[in-house]
Amino acid sequence: MSKSEVKKPRGEYAPDWADEPEEEVKLRKETAKMFGPQKDSEWWDINTFTKEDNPNGLLQESSFSSLFPKYREKYIKESWPLVEKALAEHQLKADLDLLEGTMCVRTTRKTWDPYIIMKAREVIKLLSRSVPYEQAIRVLEDEIYCEIIKISSMVRNKERFVKRRARLIGNDGATLKALELLTQCYVCVQGGTVCAVGPLAGLKQINQIVTDCMKNIHPIYNIKTMMIKRELAKNDELKDSNWDPYLPKYRKKVQSATTTKDAKKKKKMMQKMKPKGEYTPFPPAPVLSKIDKQIESGEYFIREHERKLNKKRAKLEASAVKTVERQQLKLKVYQAKEEAPREKATKKRVADAPIDLEKLKKKVKVGKGSK
Repeated sequence: MSKSEVKKPRGEYAPDWADEPEEEVKLRKETAKMFGPQKDSEWWDINTFTKEDNPNGLLQESSFSSLFPKYREKYIKESWPLVEKALAEHQLKADLDLLEGTMCVRTTRKTWDPYIIMKAREVIKLLSRSVPYEQAIRVLEDEIYCEIIKISSMVRNKERFVKRRARLIGNDGATLKALELLTQCYVCVQGGTVCAVGPLAGLKQINQIVTDCMKNIHPIYNIKTMMIKRELAKNDELKDSNWDPYLPKYRKKVQSATTTKDAKKKKKMMQKMKPKGEYTPFPPAPVLSKIDKQIESGEYFIREHERKLNKKRAKLEASAVKTVERQQLKLKVYQAKEEAPREKATKKRVADAPIDLEKLKKKVKVGKGSK
């Protein structure tokens, strides 16, 4: 018999219900351990949430709006009927205002899912950030999420930022395609943001790769490690073991003090080798300012109204010259090309060339015989 089944002797003053067995209290596990495939059956599964769980709908109407740029107006206008149709399946309404350049989504009385409005907000955000309709509408699914990573503030220097952003895209978008295949997420790089659509695990990997790329770590290193992890996950023996020995470890190459000194010495030597110009005791002439140039030309003493008219006239003259050049270029297509002179079949005999007398005699004899 177990300890719970052994009955304790009742005391003299104990009540009658003291002999009854104690009920076992079931303790639930922590919620953090339940995420992923190892779910406890006692916890509420989000996939089972249906219209029957919330038949009365929502108490209040919620709405979200998002601005979109001018260049996206044509695409959004064409794809808007499809957006309305997709949102109507979830009992949501969508409005498009082309004058103000805004998209708006709101709930209705029939809306039963309380979180679907948040997903709809993400859809209009993605549409305004150059994500195509086919990818943006996937966010309405339960297992699909999106993330907008702001990369413009990660790098101060504009030239460096452009180079690192191009590194993230790769030649003909090769790096982006590799990321999409490995993470099963759609990635769109537009201006100063990176939009990603897909499962949570893939979004986490893309966020790490993008931040590393902006910190001057090439995406190819992360792609290699992801590929190795993918192969290790397929192997049944190495599935649950430690993967650190198999993953590559990259170290940042730092130049030693001696190499940097040598490089500086070489630079100084090259500067010394450059030929110097002739020595003059006089300093170089000062660079003329804008006002000095106007005084020289006499423009400074003209009235402001006349100065503006002169500028306008000069612009009009320059534009007229350009229009004439453009018209000439257009007319060149319709003009016939100059043909080269055709060469004659019989060439003229050179006067100084020697005459063969025997050939001439034969020709004369042939001519007399024919007569």
